[in-house]
Amino acid sequence: MRKNIHPKWYPNARVICACGNTWTVGATVEEIRTDVCFKCHPFFTGEQRIVDTAGQVERFMRRLEARDQRLAARKAQAEAQAAAETAARRARRRGESPEKVADVAHQATESKTESE
Repeated sequence: MRKNIHPKWYPNARVICACGNTWTVGATVEEIRTDVCFKCHPFFTGEQRIVDTAGQVERFMRRLEARDQRLAARKAQAEAQAAAETAARRARRRGESPEKVADVAHQATESKTESE
């Protein structure tokens, strides 16, 4: 067997939980810090709570809110564009000049975005 390839073994390594609970185990490091343990984990305690590690829940909620805002902006833009195309189509049917058609489309887009 090769020598000096295995990590040092600590038979009395301390595990320290964020709730203050400590116990000893065998490990390759002297001290282990953890966020939850069997004394404070919701599965063992029966509590209904969210275990938030480094703000993951808040970060997820921010990303979800940003996505919803982007989707709403895209939807509003698509609706405004559809309204402009409809207004331009109607103006062309009436035989109005291309400048007038562009003006009507621009006004339809502005009125649609202002209403939302």
